[in-house]
Amino acid sequence: MVIDLAKEFSQRANQIRQRLLAWYRHNRRDLPWRGETSPYRIWVSEVMLQQTQVATVIPYYHRFLDRFPTIANLAAASLEEVLKLWEGLGYYARARNLHKAAIEIVKKRGGYFPKRCADLRTLPGFGDYTAGAVASIAFNEAVPAIDGNVRRVLARLLAIEQDITRGAVAKHLKEFATVLVDPENPGEWTQAIMELGAIVCLPKSPRCMLCPINDLCEGRLKGIEQELPVKPAKKTPPHYDVTAAVIRENGKVLIAQRPLEGMLGGLWEFPGGKQEAGETLSECLRREIAEELGVEIEVGQPIVTIKHSYTHFKITLHAFDCRLIKGTPQALHVADWRWVTLEEINSFPFPRTDLKIIETLQHQVE
Repeated sequence: MVIDLAKEFSQRANQIRQRLLAWYRHNRRDLPWRGETSPYRIWVSEVMLQQTQVATVIPYYHRFLDRFPTIANLAAASLEEVLKLWEGLGYYARARNLHKAAIEIVKKRGGYFPKRCADLRTLPGFGDYTAGAVASIAFNEAVPAIDGNVRRVLARLLAIEQDITRGAVAKHLKEFATVLVDPENPGEWTQAIMELGAIVCLPKSPRCMLCPINDLCEGRLKGIEQELPVKPAKKTPPHYDVTAAVIRENGKVLIAQRPLEGMLGGLWEFPGGKQEAGETLSECLRREIAEELGVEIEVGQPIVTIKHSYTHFKITLHAFDCRLIKGTPQALHVADWRWVTLEEINSFPFPRTDLKIIETLQHQVE
């Protein structure tokens, strides 16, 4: 069924392209990366926009490019500088991969971007979507860039009533997306179909009456557009209680850097960790500090409790006032550690949860 529909729609591809491009030229949003020709700036915008709302991205985009106006500037920066500018944007692997790829482009490729999608795909952080977006928008290569918005548009156009994450269905979606790419204006096409998904073909309550291709949409014609796309049922995310130690000494607090690889890699935090079965929060914190830093602490009064949701799980973070009673900190299961004042702490990149702890501490001394 998917294959038959794709063949049928391929015969109407020109009609779809012409209408969607005409609509885009008159209805596109005025965004700071629109009309950009620099592959570096296009790349930064595409990476920031992954799983992040446009309104959130815009100020980060401006600040990032003010600080790192060229790929050489980004490659020359420290990872800590990059993470600090990214602070609060989330999904920090994006920032680490931007930095890694910039270094590789400058050191191994003389500062020149690969121009082909297949070559871009070899760089750190360049998956199918990022490579397709940069190749089509910056270099006019006729390749698709398939993000969540595009998948939704395609699933509705073809009225695919199967799970779009399944291998065979995902493969056919990519084939259809490839057929639809405008060979003369691939970059504009990429932006047009993403824009349609962002402002018209919405996940809930799609604005079909405003869609320039609504009469070509099988999902709309069948009246099932709001049921599409079909995805696996979401599982209830697990919840964890996590502890954090605010260890004070001589007007300073102890902070630790997370290992560079893994979740929140390279960011700084108040040391601690996940509560295990049968532990009290105080027991958890003493154990975690001993494992991470090789010291013994006394756990005092609670400072703040913070609830936070990540992509696949939720946490309640319990921060406690603590005192070092034995040992000298060592980097056992952390990348580094420092004693810093509450003024100095602002120069280090922290996860959103720890920023709330810092805010609480700074309010205490006002």
